[in-house]
Amino acid sequence: MGTAEEVGSAPFVSTGSLPDPERVQHLLHDAHGRYLPDTGGTVSQVYPALAAVDPALFGLAVVSSAGRVYSAGDALTPFAIMSVVKPFTFAMLCEDVGVAQARRLVGVNATGLPFNSLAAVERAGGGRTNPMVNAGAIATVAALSGGPVEQRWTRIEQAMARFAGRTLTVDSEIYASASATSQRNRALAQLLSSLGSFSTDPAEAVDLYTRACCLSVTAQDLAAMGAVLADGGVHPLTRERVVGVESCRAVLAVMTTSGLYETSGDWLYEIGLPGKSGIGGGIVTVSPGKGALATYSPPLDDAGNSVRGQRASAHLSRSLGLDLFISAPMNEPGQGSS
Repeated sequence: MGTAEEVGSAPFVSTGSLPDPERVQHLLHDAHGRYLPDTGGTVSQVYPALAAVDPALFGLAVVSSAGRVYSAGDALTPFAIMSVVKPFTFAMLCEDVGVAQARRLVGVNATGLPFNSLAAVERAGGGRTNPMVNAGAIATVAALSGGPVEQRWTRIEQAMARFAGRTLTVDSEIYASASATSQRNRALAQLLSSLGSFSTDPAEAVDLYTRACCLSVTAQDLAAMGAVLADGGVHPLTRERVVGVESCRAVLAVMTTSGLYETSGDWLYEIGLPGKSGIGGGIVTVSPGKGALATYSPPLDDAGNSVRGQRASAHLSRSLGLDLFISAPMNEPGQGSS
């Protein structure tokens, strides 16, 4: 399969913009009121600290590529980023080794299986899954450059701060809870190590991944992080270049195919955008060239995706004009074409 480099021509990028600011804010408040009464789903029971989170919390945020920030509800309430960190650690790896080598190291194909599946690793060549599931995310952080484990953690922490546009800290309670109950991730790391997927100490790789998942963010932070990917790697608020254009494209590609685990096809069918969910209740949705939408609501469906978040994202994707697959005919039948 040819690569972008082999094609040799500069790619076109998404164009267009969000509606006027007053309408964006109105639509956000409308979506918040519309889906706030929805009580579907169950708060994650994976870690004890997550099980104690208030299921009524619900926040929405949009950050545009032009640098405008919109929010509704509990958009500034902190929560654990969990798996929504995965696109951003993969972006780091793409910057470290290049997008072609990142694909060779981790894999990019959807597994069609749950996010913590051992079977997905066993049936893939060399244990290569994709960076949006736990096995691939652990392999991703294991492959990051930076020397000793604490030095690598500092790199991750600083990179996530650049994506968010502010310093992020680890939620110590959730980190302790996740570390004490991460047997599944430790098993994944041991299996990956036995297959030669990485040479890092498996325990160190799991700890780095766990710490990254326990960074505390808000829906507004997630929208800003997603907006970096929407704007070709430049933060729309700080104007700092965080990652390169090719890294952004690679990340959005795997978010599109695998960002909501085994329900990624349903997500793409309904929302029509790259997205990434986490069991903390967050979802980030990226509209290339326009900006990013983030939702926070802890109750999850059986696949581990926020119920309110999915419904609000589907509604806002249409009303904000974000869906990549919606088009209108330039010429009605009988009018000719140019």
